[in-house]
Amino acid sequence: MATASVNGVSLAYDDEGGGGAPPLLFVHGHPFDRSMWRLQLAAFARKDQRVIAPDLRGYGESAVVAGKTTLDIFARDLEALLEALGVEGRVILCGLSMGGQIVMEFCRLFPERVAAIVLAATSPQAETEAGKHNRNLMADRLLREGMGPYAEEILPKMLAPNSIATKPGIAQHVLGMMRSAPPEGAAAALRGRAERPPYEGVLAAFAHPALIVVGDEDAFTTRADAELMQRLLEDSELLFLEGIGHMPNLESEARFNAALERLLATVAAVAAP
Repeated sequence: MATASVNGVSLAYDDEGGGGAPPLLFVHGHPFDRSMWRLQLAAFARKDQRVIAPDLRGYGESAVVAGKTTLDIFARDLEALLEALGVEGRVILCGLSMGGQIVMEFCRLFPERVAAIVLAATSPQAETEAGKHNRNLMADRLLREGMGPYAEEILPKMLAPNSIATKPGIAQHVLGMMRSAPPEGAAAALRGRAERPPYEGVLAAFAHPALIVVGDEDAFTTRADAELMQRLLEDSELLFLEGIGHMPNLESEARFNAALERLLATVAAVAAP
């Protein structure tokens, strides 16, 4: 593990692999940490692809910042991390759930930095009034109770039933990430995400390759959400995974990685003279 000071906070990150292709920047969801990408980091670093995965502020081994952390703050942290690591030019961003929305915010703020995107188990719509209310209530609950009860309650929504039954190691990993997430950081992200703006316009203006991934047993993201993003993104692939929940990169590692390889090949072909 390494750390970098960005925008006044310390971010923990992994930076592995090499090669001349645009780096892959992985953005985790809530309430997880960078270890949710460990299968992808191992697979693509072996292929001499540079892979970077930070713990977002408030999560994992990064600094805990209480209050409210909006998506633009997360996105600006990512840009500052790239600068701290000396990454020039464009990158490929891969985000899941909240991480996907941070990727969309990054595209809004730093379009010149993006070569391609992966949007997994996420949606571009603005938060609803009911969603704002519920996220703030949940933030209060996490500060009051800690992460344990929430983690136990929500695990069956994070993973498909078959994944929990047949992949106990993954289930324990997901549960462990949620239990160990700092309540103050998770609550700050919930309050910030309650103010999420719409990203349909950002996607409609995006002119680079994109991969969209959704499972048919995802309790939070629908196929309609994924198909909306596919319609908005002019150069996109939609990977629809049967029997998979909200964590497709862990529940269906092989198919997720194969689709990501196709995206990398597309980016390389576009960049070729």
